[in-house]
Amino acid sequence: MTPMVAFLLFVAPAALLVAAFVARTEPGMRPRHALAAAGLASLVALAAALACAVVLAISGPLTSPLIGAGGIGLSLRLDALSVTMLTLVATVGVVVVRFSATYLDGDARQGLFMGRLCLTLAAVMLLVTSGNTVQLAMAWIATSLALHGLLVFYADRRRAVIAARKKFIAARLGDVLLIGALVPLTLAFGTTDIATILGEAARMEAAPAGVGFAAVLIALAALVKSAAFPTHGWLPEVMDTPTPVSALLHAGIINAGGFLVIRFADVLMLFTPSLHLLAIVGGFTALFGAVVMLTQTSVKVSLAWSTVAQMGFMLLQCGLGLFALATLHLVAHSLYKAHAFLSAGSAAETVGETRALARLSPAPGRIALAGGLALAVAVALSFGFSALLGAIFADTAAGTAAASPQAIALGAILVFGLTLMLVHAGPQDAEVAAGDAATVPSLPLGRLLAVSAAVTLAYLALHALAQTLYAGVLPPPPAADAAGIAVMLLAVVSFGVVTVFQMVEPARAASPAWRAARVHLANGLYVNTLFNRLAGAYTAPGHSKA
Repeated sequence: MTPMVAFLLFVAPAALLVAAFVARTEPGMRPRHALAAAGLASLVALAAALACAVVLAISGPLTSPLIGAGGIGLSLRLDALSVTMLTLVATVGVVVVRFSATYLDGDARQGLFMGRLCLTLAAVMLLVTSGNTVQLAMAWIATSLALHGLLVFYADRRRAVIAARKKFIAARLGDVLLIGALVPLTLAFGTTDIATILGEAARMEAAPAGVGFAAVLIALAALVKSAAFPTHGWLPEVMDTPTPVSALLHAGIINAGGFLVIRFADVLMLFTPSLHLLAIVGGFTALFGAVVMLTQTSVKVSLAWSTVAQMGFMLLQCGLGLFALATLHLVAHSLYKAHAFLSAGSAAETVGETRALARLSPAPGRIALAGGLALAVAVALSFGFSALLGAIFADTAAGTAAASPQAIALGAILVFGLTLMLVHAGPQDAEVAAGDAATVPSLPLGRLLAVSAAVTLAYLALHALAQTLYAGVLPPPPAADAAGIAVMLLAVVSFGVVTVFQMVEPARAASPAWRAARVHLANGLYVNTLFNRLAGAYTAPGHSKA
């Protein structure tokens, strides 16, 4: 099939750009034509994404001809990753556009908001379908600038302006890092075409001059874009923006860093220190965000810290070389977080019930028993399932991925999270309803082990399936060297310690030590203070600049 068919990808952002132009002509209240154009454009974008999936299944990966000269211009990459991301963004776009039409009904600038929303969605779509490095860099910058217009939509809200300013500073740092990575990468391979760069990188065993440096800068750009520690401070503070913006940000745009790493996975594989950097910083961010999330009283802020933790966990997956699984995580987290933010009001009751159950934490000995047995079951199943897949699918992507130590390490981490959820399940529900907060609940050990086994098998099967689906696009996990094994062990131990902390400490919420620690944790251990100073958060309102 001709490469021209890859231009079908452009239908999605083009439709939204047209809708953004229509909205500029009706910036006021209840803009009939702007709302109709935005709704139609979002549906066209989704239809185009689904059509691209069909084309991909028939023709295989394609890159459109370049509209431009000297490697600079518009070209679109049609492969499994770009189609997945385009479909995800289009799906979230349909939901957010429809929600916004009702949420901002009666707002004096509803048309302006819809225009900025469509422009932001179009920029993200151009980013995830980029066929050359120049377009990718320009779409990366355009996405940030378009989002900024949404973050400061209510310019009279000082906290929103400060958060947007901090996001702007972090985004410009990310821009510099990305451009600094793409320039030597383009020079090293002698082309701006992403498919050519990745194809040559996949065939290499050692990084050419400058490529290792570019790999580290790509990892750093992704960490900054994903609000990883210590540049995370702005993300939990953008809660004064309209709810659809929070949904779009947490369900779509924040994933740009993860997409960048996954897209250039073959390049990062040439220089494993870049992967170790992702694993260490991403893992620490996941732990940090998970602990701080426990101390938040606002549902939306708690969801924001959850996003910090989830982005860190996704980068940890990338750092372990589990790129296909990270893609699956990216999609699942986006859909969940879009629903969570758009239904944040009804989430308060669920959060209250969760905290009530947390006060009935079992004794540490029971927790250790539950976690140890669940972990033993998971590891045993991991080795057994890996051996089975390795025998059935020998020398294939699925067999290699399932048998990798990285997959087993990540499975152990998931079991820790599962133990945290299930340790409060079962008989104590009635006790909570009766208000008996002093009763120590019985431990549903049989249920815990059964669910641990089921989830472990499901995780391994999904991992093998994802690796098979993306076998032609994403590399399998690398062979674990000494540094990689050390990083995996550190991650497993760290997540195990934090899991025990999360289960034990809520039951001691009344202790003076926990009350003091809670104050510091609720403020993110004050890491954000320097960032606030850079953004002018402590200046008088009359002297601040929007």
